[in-house]
Amino acid sequence: MAGTVGSDHVDVVGTWVTADGHIRQELLPDGRYEEARGERRRAYTGRYTVTGSHLDYVDDTGFTATGDIRDGVLHHEHLVLYRERKPA
Repeated sequence: MAGTVGSDHVDVVGTWVTADGHIRQELLPDGRYEEARGERRRAYTGRYTVTGSHLDYVDDTGFTATGDIRDGVLHHEHLVLYRERKPA
C-alpha cells in the first residue's frame, strides 16, 4: 500500500527531518517521496511502500533503501528522522 494508511499500516505521510534539520524527507500520500539535503531541494526523489511499520524505498535512479518506524521515529538506513510538527 503505497503511502496509504490501513489498519495494519503506520501513518507515515508527512515531513520527517533529522535533529539538525539538514535532511528533510517528505513522504507524499501518493507513495512518492522527495528528500532535501541542506539547501539542495529534491536531492532524491522516488517512491515508497509501507508494510506495517516498515518502508521500502526505490529512488528514481533505481537505488533502494529501507526504513522502519519505531516509537514514532523513522530509522532510514543510517539516518534518524523525526516527524515535523507544524506550529499551531
